[in-house]
Amino acid sequence: MFCPKCGKSEQSPETYCRQCGIFLPDLSKPVKLPLPPEEHIKANIVLSSMTIVASFTLAILLWSMLAFRENTHPLIYVTAGLLFAMGIWHIQTLWRTLLLRKHLKKSKPPQESVLEDGSATGKLLEQADFENVVPPSVIDHTTKHLAEPQKRSS
Repeated sequence: MFCPKCGKSEQSPETYCRQCGIFLPDLSKPVKLPLPPEEHIKANIVLSSMTIVASFTLAILLWSMLAFRENTHPLIYVTAGLLFAMGIWHIQTLWRTLLLRKHLKKSKPPQESVLEDGSATGKLLEQADFENVVPPSVIDHTTKHLAEPQKRSS
């Protein structure tokens, strides 16, 4: 592998260049695509719902089992109150997440093909095919670094 910055040969991928220090990624590995926002919203809804149920259940159990007995430590009341506040906080987080999901669904326009004159065809764009994409060569524009002119001694 050649360094794309300095042109030094015999480099290992996923390391740093021995001459200039730039990171050399492994171009043969597939790039992990980022998750779409809808996936993050689904995860937020599930986690917020689970936290709401767990915090209210624990707060109710603490209050019902331990709260009104003799010699109950004040931290029991504080813990139950914090669990209740945590449940309320996650209710508003869930509400905002649901509003965000609704907003994302509304704001996505249909992907129509547009002609040169600006008129829409009404057809959806085809999905891009990235199966046969060839990555750019790491040695493009680096041949000037391969052989430096040697000075003649007189």
